Amino acid sequence: MSHSDVFAAVDLGASSGRVVVGRLGRDELALTEVHRFPNRPLRLPSGLHWDIGGLYHGVLDGLRAAAAHAPRSVGIDSWAVDYGLLDASGALLGLPYHYRDSRTDTAAPALVERVGAAELYARNGLQYLPFNTVFQLAAACGTPQLREAHSLLLIPDLLGYWLTGERGAEVTNASTTGLLDVATRRWSPELAEAAGIDPALLGELRAPGERIGTLLAAPGEQTGLDAGTEVTAVASHDTASAVAAVPARTERFGYVSCGTWSLAGLELGAPVTTEAARAANFTNELGVEGTTRFLRNIMGLWLVQECLRDWRLDDSALPGLLEEAAAAPAFAGLVDAGDPRYLPPGGMPARIADHLRETGQPVPADRGSLLRCVLESLALAHRDTLRRACALSGRDIEVVHLVGGGARNELLCQWTADALGLPVEAGPVEATAIGNLVVQGRAAVPGASHADLRRLVHASQRPSRYEPAAGAAAWDAAAARLGLE
Repeated sequence: MSHSDVFAAVDLGASSGRVVVGRLGRDELALTEVHRFPNRPLRLPSGLHWDIGGLYHGVLDGLRAAAAHAPRSVGIDSWAVDYGLLDASGALLGLPYHYRDSRTDTAAPALVERVGAAELYARNGLQYLPFNTVFQLAAACGTPQLREAHSLLLIPDLLGYWLTGERGAEVTNASTTGLLDVATRRWSPELAEAAGIDPALLGELRAPGERIGTLLAAPGEQTGLDAGTEVTAVASHDTASAVAAVPARTERFGYVSCGTWSLAGLELGAPVTTEAARAANFTNELGVEGTTRFLRNIMGLWLVQECLRDWRLDDSALPGLLEEAAAAPAFAGLVDAGDPRYLPPGGMPARIADHLRETGQPVPADRGSLLRCVLESLALAHRDTLRRACALSGRDIEVVHLVGGGARNELLCQWTADALGLPVEAGPVEATAIGNLVVQGRAAVPGASHADLRRLVHASQRPSRYEPAAGAAAWDAAAARLGLE
């Protein structure tokens, strides 16, 4: 294939970033990771921040490595909700805050009380999460940075601005802010006013696949990319990219995008903003081609990552711990994987133990038993979320696609299948990068629909299939202990 079929995906996660080069054609989808770099948040006297300069440096290094492949365009995705503020000259006003910073602890409930939970949900359709952008802005009211701001850019849009000089807001990520009207798919002046900001701060919306611009001279020189290299708006919320890459062969599927977070839900043609959906804490976020991602956030592998960090272990220790977990007693202790106590970093094993004591359950005696508690609890959270999503939307599913890093965890995949009583197809692990590349590469596959590209992902990545095993009654009893579906 010619170099015109090569694309570069910048994929930024909460703990690391990478640049992946992909070759896409009607019968080919091949990926090569060319650069990976750490993402280390900064705890400063002002709070927890992202080292956005370090991230941009990592992006440039990655694009320099990608330049040897002569990509046709570049796309950027990242986590949601966090943003940078620019002054009238385009200069950044301070380091962006990290969504795990505690400054929204009082601002979020205060805004909900002032506006009303039902009114907020009717407009933005979002699950209540205290770190949503609307609450971060409410917490920032009166600060010098917000007073001087002329533009607000979400993280992928900020990096795209530094590469091209073009400001804007990609719609899948914009839909996570709490400032977008989910029915009209436009910014809501009323929600901006509720957050205490001028709606003019919010950039013009872009759809996935739209051209942002071409590289400015400085990043072109720093990376060695051709001056005409385009930067394309992808589904810049990483979950939207991951869902875009789900290798579904039927419309009747559920998904779990499983990494630091587990995002579990359905792909729908329209939002579900009923009072029942709000009470169940489901969110409606926008996807590619006019779809809605009807889902709920679960803590995900953050629980495992934080346990490893507390134990001073790295990922190389995980296979042995998983063997210990598989041998540990089943359902000895279970926790609510969505409990907000697990949101901050640090001391995760102790917090899990405290949760078990509070609910009259035995505290695991060893690491394998604690890990089994975490993974069984996550599988039950996946079950509960997908069953509730089906009931609230009226959509039945026949298979669950588990994509992202969690697809490597065979225990979690099998236990999710067992808990749901449905087959789980696990993979691709690199779903976010693939979704980024697929959106960029639609032009490389003339006449292809998104369903065609999903079939290409399935054929090229070959997900692993986990059939539900016997033991449904035990999972039903475990779910009942937690009051879950």
